[in-house]
Amino acid sequence: MSIINEIVYPIIYILPAYVANGAPVIFGGGKPIDFGKKFRNKPIFGNHKTIRGLIAGILFGILIAFIESIFLPYMLIIGIMESIGTHIGDLLGSFIKRQFDIKEGASIPLLDQYLFFVFALLLAYPFGHMPDIFGLLLIIILTGLLHRITNIIAYLIGLKEVPW
Repeated sequence: MSIINEIVYPIIYILPAYVANGAPVIFGGGKPIDFGKKFRNKPIFGNHKTIRGLIAGILFGILIAFIESIFLPYMLIIGIMESIGTHIGDLLGSFIKRQFDIKEGASIPLLDQYLFFVFALLLAYPFGHMPDIFGLLLIIILTGLLHRITNIIAYLIGLKEVPW
């Protein structure tokens, strides 16, 4: 059990998803992805899910994957899939919340913290190189902690309206 395999590699592996998930907070805004359309008389995703945020998230996740692929070539396709999966999970979470009349910005524990993560891993899984069980446990714990910490920081510096 080396520190590289158990700690560093899992972080490298999930980093494109983390960046893809965080970039829209910084670079988002503009037109909503759903263009204000409704499903069952409820917003599909809501105004906080924007085209610019989606594109920025995917592109910055891919940028990280490209940088990682210089050292680990297989990380390019994994990072691309994680970046796309991150946004599928995030949009699904927003869709679920809108359909249950949960207002934008409101938090649902676990859904907000982990749905992006689950879909990132699901889309990346077929391409192999998944961290072992200890690495997965590490990034599960790290995901919960980082989600909370980064949201508080984003709130304190004015990038988010709520600290969750």
